[in-house]
Amino acid sequence: MGMYLMRQIGPRGVYGDPILPDFMVFLNWKSLPWFWHGFDHFLFAAAMMVLVPALLAAVFGWFAFRSRVTGVYLSIITQALTYALMLAFFRNDMGFGGNNGFTDFKDILGFDLHSDSTHVVLVMVSAAALAGGYLACRVIVESRAGRVMRAIRDAESRTRFLGYPVESFKLWVFVFSAVLAGIAGALYVPQVGIINPSEFAPINSIEAVIWVAVGGRGTLYGAIAGAVVVNYAKTYLTGALPEIWLYALGALFVLVTLFLPRGIIGLAQARSKEK
Repeated sequence: MGMYLMRQIGPRGVYGDPILPDFMVFLNWKSLPWFWHGFDHFLFAAAMMVLVPALLAAVFGWFAFRSRVTGVYLSIITQALTYALMLAFFRNDMGFGGNNGFTDFKDILGFDLHSDSTHVVLVMVSAAALAGGYLACRVIVESRAGRVMRAIRDAESRTRFLGYPVESFKLWVFVFSAVLAGIAGALYVPQVGIINPSEFAPINSIEAVIWVAVGGRGTLYGAIAGAVVVNYAKTYLTGALPEIWLYALGALFVLVTLFLPRGIIGLAQARSKEK
């Protein structure tokens, strides 16, 4: 999405195509890199937003699950991958803006990104994507494949001994989650107005885990509730007390794990039963 928005900036070339993005001009690049071609077209960029994360997840997941890497070890190597990508994308010669990344976006599909009406439409599209993602996950969870995946979660070795292709199920859901993340990222960029390699920082992955823990593990709507609560707290604390946000985030995760293992949803369900 950032690449598409960058190609909408500036004057057009002889054939109506956008010229080099401004950071490439600043770095004295003479021509557009091969992997930037096509991103001046929204449909091509939209396809890449889905295909690139899916392909990365498929390759990485195939090696990881084939080697039966699970649990905390899988968490460690995925965090290592994101950190390696962050270091790589910080380099100017990668062709992605280096430390500054992409910013100063002007329009999307011909609509001014600075107008209130465009912001409203983007929020509505995000809400629709959230609803669509929730429904898709609900269908998967309630399907036969979902029951198998819950069995893998609870007793992976036993599920494998029963003859189920555990690695295939894990790879499939891993790729599907990457597609959801790609769509979420594509909606994030035009609303925030900037994207740089710091988004690869491991803290962002850890925050996603905390969303689920706070909202309620084992539920789909719990993850949504946790994301809303934690990000509201982040918005408030990073503005009022920015120096304590990371400490508050760590404390929140520890306290929820110790005293609220089922999260907000679990607490609400327990109180409704008491009544």
